[in-house]
Amino acid sequence: MTDDSMTRLLAMLDDLDADVDATIDLADEIAASGDRALLPRLESELDRAVAERNGYARELLGGVIAALGGPTTLPVLVRASAVDLGDDQDGLAAEIVDLVQSDPKTAERVLRPLTEAEDLTVANRADWALRFLP
Repeated sequence: MTDDSMTRLLAMLDDLDADVDATIDLADEIAASGDRALLPRLESELDRAVAERNGYARELLGGVIAALGGPTTLPVLVRASAVDLGDDQDGLAAEIVDLVQSDPKTAERVLRPLTEAEDLTVANRADWALRFLP
């Protein structure tokens, strides 16, 4: 996957007039690439989306991060989901649940420490995610 694809995706997420289907297709293409080298940039952009209160970008980027990084990305996703942007977070919540259930041992290992986070919203969100352990 090229940097160009990432740059295009980020531009589409920032463009209110961008075609939603084309944006989702590009995100799916990036997710299917398996290119874990993209994770740091994706995580940085996820942080930016949350800071800018962009729930759409948070959901889409969260899905790509989950697909590329698997259960080890749960702390990133839980922290992002702990911020109330006023959206329903259905997609991001589903990604978190799927990751927890796909690899319960890793999920517990990476989420358990978050239940002790100083930020109670993060701690509560980690505790919520752990409820989906099989």
